[in-house]
Amino acid sequence: MFREGSVIIKIKVAYFCSKCGQESPKWSGKCSGCNSWNTLEEAVAKPKKSSPLLRKNAAAKRLSEIETCNSDRIVTALSEFNRVLGGGIVKDSTVILSARPGAGKSTLLLQAAADVASQGYKVLYASAEESESQIKSRADRILGQMDGSIWIIADTSMDNVLRAIAEIDPEMIIIDSIQTFSLEAYNSRPGSPLQTMECANELVKIAKNSDRPRAVIIVGQMTKDDEIAGLRALEHLVDTVLIIDGESGEELRGLLCTKNRFGGTGEMGFFAMTEAGMTSIDNPSEFFMTKREEGEGVSGSALTVIREGSRPIIVEIESLVSKSFTPYPSRIAECLRRDQLNTLISILEQRGGIDLYSKDVVLKTTGGLQLKEQSVNLAVMMAIVSSIRNMPVPADIAFIADVGLTGELKKVPLLENRIRELARMGFRTVYIAVNALQDLLKFKSIEIVELRTLSAVISHLDARTASVARTASVKQKKGP
Repeated sequence: MFREGSVIIKIKVAYFCSKCGQESPKWSGKCSGCNSWNTLEEAVAKPKKSSPLLRKNAAAKRLSEIETCNSDRIVTALSEFNRVLGGGIVKDSTVILSARPGAGKSTLLLQAAADVASQGYKVLYASAEESESQIKSRADRILGQMDGSIWIIADTSMDNVLRAIAEIDPEMIIIDSIQTFSLEAYNSRPGSPLQTMECANELVKIAKNSDRPRAVIIVGQMTKDDEIAGLRALEHLVDTVLIIDGESGEELRGLLCTKNRFGGTGEMGFFAMTEAGMTSIDNPSEFFMTKREEGEGVSGSALTVIREGSRPIIVEIESLVSKSFTPYPSRIAECLRRDQLNTLISILEQRGGIDLYSKDVVLKTTGGLQLKEQSVNLAVMMAIVSSIRNMPVPADIAFIADVGLTGELKKVPLLENRIRELARMGFRTVYIAVNALQDLLKFKSIEIVELRTLSAVISHLDARTASVARTASVKQKKGP
C-alpha cells in the first residue's frame, strides 16, 4: 500500500509465468500451469489514469440500431494484402502480423503505410526495435518519395505512443512490435505476458472507439516453434491474425490469414521479395509453373490445381528418379510429407506396375509451394512415371484426382473451379476420376478425360504420347 494525500491506495502484486502466462498470488519455484521451473515473474499494477483516447461508458443498444462499418475499408495498392484481409483494411479493426525474423514484416507494413498515407489518411508508425534513422533508411530504399502524412515514433514506452496518438489523431496505427513496448503502470519487463496483453488491450480500446475508430496493425514476434510469442489470448483479442511464411534468403513470401472476423479466414496471398520491397504476385498460376511452348515438354514434370483459400492455383510438380546405390533408396520431398510420398510410391508400384524398389525419388514444386491436398496425388504419381520412363507429359495436360490404395481415382472437392482455372490458362486436357463432374458439357474449351484407375491413366497417356510422337515424325519427314 502507499498513501496519496489522505487516501491509502492498495498496490496489487501478482506473479505471472513468462512461458504460459499463468497468474499466481505468490511466488513459487514451479509454475502450476505448465510445470516449468523458475518462470514466475513479479508484476506490480499501479492505479491507471483514465485516457482521453478510451471510449466513454458504453450503453446498451438495440442490435437493429447499430450501424456497421465492415464495408468501410481502406484499400491499398497491394492487391494480395487486400485479398487476405477480405477486401482491405477495416477502419475499426485490430490486426496482428507475425513472421520469422527477416521475412519482411516491417517492409510490408511500411509499404502499406505509404499507400494509405497517399490516400489522405494520417499514419503513425511506432517502433521499439528500430531507430528513426533506420526506418528512414528503409523508406528511402523501398518507397522513394514519401508522403508527409506518416509520423514515426521510436520509443519503448506505450504511454508515449498513446500521447502521440492523441496529438496526431491518425486513422492508422502500426506497432512494431508489441513485445517490445511497456506501460508505466505495470512493474514488469517488456515482453512479459502482463505487459504484452495490457499494451494490446489499450490498442484494441483505441481501435474500437465508436466516436473515433482507427485501424491498428500490431507486429507480433514469432517463437522458434513458429507461433506468436506470448499468450494465446493475444490472438483471441485481435480481429485478424496474419502470418508471413518464407525464408529470408528466398524470393517467395506467402501471407496466410488464420483468423479474420470480417471474412477471409484461410486466404493466402503471395509476394515476391525484391530490392524495392514486397511485390504482389497477382497471377500465382503463372508463377508456380514453367511456361513451355507446344512440343517443349520435359520428363519428370506434371501439373495440377490446388486451392489456397478460395483461389485455385496451377502448380507444377517436378520429379527426379535415379538408380540407387544404397540398400535403402532415398525418398526426398521438399513439398510433401515423407509418409505421403512413401504411400504414393507403394500404390504406384503395386497398382501401376512401376518398379521403384531400387530407385531414388526426389520431389519438389516450382516456386517451393507446399502440397497439402489429396487432389495432387495423381499428378505426383504421373510426374514420377514421366521421370522414370523419360516420357515428357505435354505442357497443356493437367491431373486432378486423389488415388486410393486400390489404385482407383477419387473425386476432389470444388473440381469445377479448378477446371475453370485450367481453361483460363489455356490448358487443353485434364484427367479426372469417373463421375467426379456432373456436367461435362459446361467446359467446351478443354477436353475432360474421365478414367477409373491409375493404370488406365498411364495407358491412356502412353497412347496419347505415342500418337503425338508419330504425328510429329510424319510432319518432320514431309518437311515445310
